[in-house]
Amino acid sequence: MPQRLDRDERRRQVSEAAWRVLVRDGLGALSVRNVAAEAGLPQSSLRYTFPTVASVRERAVALVLERLRERVDAVPGTGEEWARGVLAELLPLDAERRTEMEVYLALGTAAMTDPTLRQAHRAAQDAVRDVCARALAALTGAPSDPATVSEVHALVDGLALHVVRQDPDADASWAREVLDAHLGRRSDRQS
Repeated sequence: MPQRLDRDERRRQVSEAAWRVLVRDGLGALSVRNVAAEAGLPQSSLRYTFPTVASVRERAVALVLERLRERVDAVPGTGEEWARGVLAELLPLDAERRTEMEVYLALGTAAMTDPTLRQAHRAAQDAVRDVCARALAALTGAPSDPATVSEVHALVDGLALHVVRQDPDADASWAREVLDAHLGRRSDRQS
């Protein structure tokens, strides 16, 4: 069992190193060599677990998804409190979520032309959509229609993009306020 944990830990460390390279130096710098150097590993050692840059990219997207699921699972409460909390977890309101969003956006853009990334990116998109659907169901007490889920998903994605594109030191609380105002208007229409 310890060997499995070591392998999982190494995969996480390498993925986090890939995130740092990607955020700091851009998609063009994301190579097995650069990720190995960032992780402090010999390139030959990294190639054993991640033989190609495509495998590094896929795992980097998968780690974004894992972190999102962990955060959503950790949100306390029920009903409206829980719904607002999980939707807020989709916004890059701290350094960790900002990094995740930058990685998600960069690799999502790459997925448009890289077929090896499409499945991982689609899984991440589907997970965000699922969180939106679950949050809406918690707000209304019933499943929402697909158009309503798409509306909230688009709102969250748009807010996240705007937050990531602003200066990292700028106040991003406005995004939470916009989300809360939208959900408040939605609740008012339901009443």
